[in-house]
Amino acid sequence: METDYPWLSVSGFGSHIKSTKTKLIVQSKNSVEEYPIESIKNLLVVGGHTISSATISQLIKKGAVISFFEPDGNPIGIISPFGYHSDPAFYQAQQNVSRHRYAIAIAQGALKSRLVAINRLQEKQNILLFYEGESDFLHKSLEEMAYLIKLDEVRRLHRMTSDMYYEIMSRNTKPDLGYRRRTLRPQTDPVNAMLSFGYAMLFGNCCVSVIGARLDPDIGLLHEGNGCLVSDIGEALKSEMIDEAVFRIARESIKPADFELTHDRCMLSDEFVRNLIKTFHDTINNKEIDELVFSFSNAIKNNGEFKALY
Repeated sequence: METDYPWLSVSGFGSHIKSTKTKLIVQSKNSVEEYPIESIKNLLVVGGHTISSATISQLIKKGAVISFFEPDGNPIGIISPFGYHSDPAFYQAQQNVSRHRYAIAIAQGALKSRLVAINRLQEKQNILLFYEGESDFLHKSLEEMAYLIKLDEVRRLHRMTSDMYYEIMSRNTKPDLGYRRRTLRPQTDPVNAMLSFGYAMLFGNCCVSVIGARLDPDIGLLHEGNGCLVSDIGEALKSEMIDEAVFRIARESIKPADFELTHDRCMLSDEFVRNLIKTFHDTINNKEIDELVFSFSNAIKNNGEFKALY
C-alpha cells in the first residue's frame, strides 16, 4: 500500500490544474490524474502550468497552501488562507530536536550509500578502487560515528570520509578530464561541473518535498546555512541519484566538444546540459525523496529514530 503524503507536486510544464467540489484534477498531455481535494494540504506547482482561480479558491477554502517554484525547484512564494501560519508543531519539533543524534544518522546514511556505490562500481568494472587500508578506515569510521560526542566531530568525520569517497571514485575516470577530487566553485573540470549541476537539481527536488511537508528548510542538522535541511535530506541520495550517472558519463561517453576549459573554470555545452537534465530527471527519484522527508517529519514530531534509507 502506497503512503499518502499531505502534499502533491505538479512538475514540468503544460499541465492544467482544475477541480470539482470533491476532486483536484491534473491534466497533462498523456494523462489525467484525480485526487481527493480534502487530502491535499500543500499543492506544489513546479515549473509552468495553468491553474484556475476557482481551483485556487477551492483549495484555500479547504485550508490548503499552494506553493510555487521555479523549474529547478527554487521557491518563489505561496498562497495561503488568511491567518495561516506554518505548522507550529513541526517548527517547534525542529527547534527542539537532538541535532547531534539526527546528524549522525544522516552522516551514516551518506557513508553507507557511498560504500555501496564504490563496491557496486568495483563489481561492475571488475576492478579494485581501494588503496590499502582505505576500506577498513571507512567501515571503521561508519562504526565510530555512533560514538562521537560533539556535533563538530560528526561534521569533521563526514567531510573526511566524503573527501575520500570522491578521491576513490576519481580513480575510474579518464585522466585527461583533470578530475582528482571534489572541489568548490568555480569548477575547473567537467566531472566536478556535472556533479555540481546534478546536486543543484537534487537540491531543488528535495526543497519541494521539504516545503511540502511544512518543514523549515533553514533548520538543519548536519549542514549549516541557507537550505541546510534540504542539504541534509539530499546527502544520502547523491551517490545513487547523481554520482552513478556522472561517473558513468565521465567514464564512457563524454567528449571534448561537451565542455570548454578556460583559465579558471569549466563550462559545459548547452546540448550537453540538456542531455544531463534528461539524465537526472530519470535518476532523481521523487518518490524516494518524499519517503525520506515523510520519515524525517514523523521522526522529529514523535522524537523517534530516523534512518536515511540505507
